[in-house]
Amino acid sequence: MFFDFETLPASERYKLVVSTVVPRPIAWVVSQDAAGVVNTAPFSFFNVFTDSPVVLGIGIGPTPGGTTKDTLSNIKATGQFVVCLVPQSHMQQMNATAIDFGAEIDELDEAGLTKVASSKIKVPRIGESPVAMECETFQLIPVGHHTIVLGKVLAMHVRDEAVMDPAKNYIDTPKLDLVGRMHGRGWYTSTRDRVEMPRISVADWEAKKKS
Repeated sequence: MFFDFETLPASERYKLVVSTVVPRPIAWVVSQDAAGVVNTAPFSFFNVFTDSPVVLGIGIGPTPGGTTKDTLSNIKATGQFVVCLVPQSHMQQMNATAIDFGAEIDELDEAGLTKVASSKIKVPRIGESPVAMECETFQLIPVGHHTIVLGKVLAMHVRDEAVMDPAKNYIDTPKLDLVGRMHGRGWYTSTRDRVEMPRISVADWEAKKKS
């Protein structure tokens, strides 16, 4: 089936993209406004793009009413935010922070989550998250009604029991027990099912062809 994105309305393009580009990692973004009011919200238009410096990207669209989301307003105001990753044990709390509360409401308090001071920025991180990345704004790119937020990662916090070797920076990824976003409005997936498939060298590939 062919879908011509130049003729489809935005709502239909969105349905096709989120139903096929899966699973998507979830950025559980903590930000705060100039007065210090904390906001937290999940975003699945998210990934990491570079490693030197480490830059991650989040696509932030408008609210259902068409206004700017608090997360984007806060990032524009302070230039700082924390990206936390979502463990399966706290999916319900993550979902609670997606509720369209007013800007004056602290979603971490509403969801019963713990604020932990960051090391390099003023914005706190989520204590229940096994991974938190302290970020400063690298670039803001307007694309249609979205803004792509590029954040430079200044520091990362990883839960102690998931660190295999601190000297070598080895992480026991399965112990993070993260979740990702799937299709539709309410579907998610865990990272518990994995398949190992080592990369193949040119020499091994050529040898395989001859066998």
